[in-house]
Amino acid sequence: MSIRITGFQTFDLRFPTSQQLDGSDAMNPDPDYSAAYVVLETGSSEIRGHGMTFTIGRGNELCVAAIESLAKLLVGCDVQQLMQEPVALYRRLTGDSQLRWVGPEKGVIHLAAAALVNAVWDMWARQQGKPIWQLVADMTPEQFVSCVDFRYLTDAVTPGQALELLRAAAFGKSERLEQLQQTGYPSYTTSAGWLGYSDDQLRQKCTDLKQRGWSHFKIKVGRDMDDDLRRCSVLRQEMGADAFMMVDANQVWDVPEAIEWIEQLRPFNPWFVEEPTSPDDILGHQAISRAVRPIRIATGEMCHNRVMFKQFMQADALQVCQLDCCRLGGVNEVLAVVLLAHRFQIPVCPHAGGVGLCEYVQHISMIDFLCVAGTTEGRVTEYSDHLHEHLHEPVVMANGHYQLPQSPGYSVRFTDEALHGFSFSE
Repeated sequence: MSIRITGFQTFDLRFPTSQQLDGSDAMNPDPDYSAAYVVLETGSSEIRGHGMTFTIGRGNELCVAAIESLAKLLVGCDVQQLMQEPVALYRRLTGDSQLRWVGPEKGVIHLAAAALVNAVWDMWARQQGKPIWQLVADMTPEQFVSCVDFRYLTDAVTPGQALELLRAAAFGKSERLEQLQQTGYPSYTTSAGWLGYSDDQLRQKCTDLKQRGWSHFKIKVGRDMDDDLRRCSVLRQEMGADAFMMVDANQVWDVPEAIEWIEQLRPFNPWFVEEPTSPDDILGHQAISRAVRPIRIATGEMCHNRVMFKQFMQADALQVCQLDCCRLGGVNEVLAVVLLAHRFQIPVCPHAGGVGLCEYVQHISMIDFLCVAGTTEGRVTEYSDHLHEHLHEPVVMANGHYQLPQSPGYSVRFTDEALHGFSFSE
């Protein structure tokens, strides 16, 4: 059935998470989790495309404006024709020649492109009656490769090499699907570790989360050394010696400072240290990685595009890949980074937590397991408890595991109540 994009609506949604300090960290003390949200309309009230990108408050209106500028490129397009050449769709939205001076494949323009690329994929998946994870899992290796823009990547992975990886991973896919159906995909939680929480809140949340099945916990650090040592001690006591503990500095340290600080935290046996310095400093991450081994360095939620990920991986500057589904340019670029990570044997542990991000990343982790890596060993996907009630198809968790999404699409359709209650105006 032919479906043509006839128009679009945009929404500036902001949720007051700063009131309870949910999401607080050393770099961002008072975030208001926000979504620049787009709905692509068609001639059918049943088939629409939903996409979003994530911010933490002020500036969300810039992403909305950029979405409105790029969305005009899609009006009048047939969705089936767009998805016959997925790379052409990606380049249409990330390579507009007149926007090249204002940041293609980085910054606000790339965030907007992500929302729109994801919205087209969401519409296509709804038309096919499949959730995104299943849509990709049902592809042949050749179809998967056709979704990836390999420009700038072939010194790290070629289409031919990607095909070999995907064909090898196809063996055992049905058994892995049964595993997902039975237990889901493992996650770690940040819900206990926000920097603005008191020690009593930290203890209470750890108790609740352990009872609900989590064994991987992340805590925010980087504001004050004595405070970090005390809070990490509380978390380790509450979790127990066998649980996995990760720490996240949210980019706040210089390189020498990061090395010194991580050494102070080493006795807590961190499973990884996340974003120790500027997200753009590849050589800085490399220096930190070399200095603190065997502690692993994780980063990627603020990594602009597949080219930066390629360089991080080539330089052994990260050991855990934390891609973000709307910092990268939508599904196409996410698949590219998943392939790169597998090529370099780096586990993908996607970033989530912000509104809508958990709903996005569950699909990508399941695609990685089913189609690419073929394992969950050393892999957990971020999860936090916040704001899922505002989406029509919220994540379902059981015993600390993401359960397989069943509804068609990419899971980021906001409720009418959210649109009416949290649309921002000056």
